[in-house]
Amino acid sequence: MQRPLLSDSAYTERTATKVAGFHREVVDEVAKAVEGDALVVVGMSQNPFVRKARAALKQADIPFTYLEYGSYMSQWKPRLAIKMWSGWPTFPQVFVRGALLGGFTDLEKAIADGSLKAQLGEG
Repeated sequence: MQRPLLSDSAYTERTATKVAGFHREVVDEVAKAVEGDALVVVGMSQNPFVRKARAALKQADIPFTYLEYGSYMSQWKPRLAIKMWSGWPTFPQVFVRGALLGGFTDLEKAIADGSLKAQLGEG
């Protein structure tokens, strides 16, 4: 079930162009990685949950692609564009085979129950 979004017809032409172009290069970079790589973690520096996610994957010996966009004090607009694109409100954002798994807690559960390796074709 998707969250409600403003319908395309509710934008003026100018606003639609602005929304579509909002940090588009960052969104395109993330989308390309998500489409092409088996496991992608999108995060930011200084975030303890991003650090925990990366550490958990390294400890489980699961390879992943990591994309980092700023810290708490920088690059908040590109991160906002990523959140608008994915619909996920926090970082990290973990994608498995093109699908949004969720954040750190979801990743931690998927590692523990073996479902992450199964999704990756390793289990």
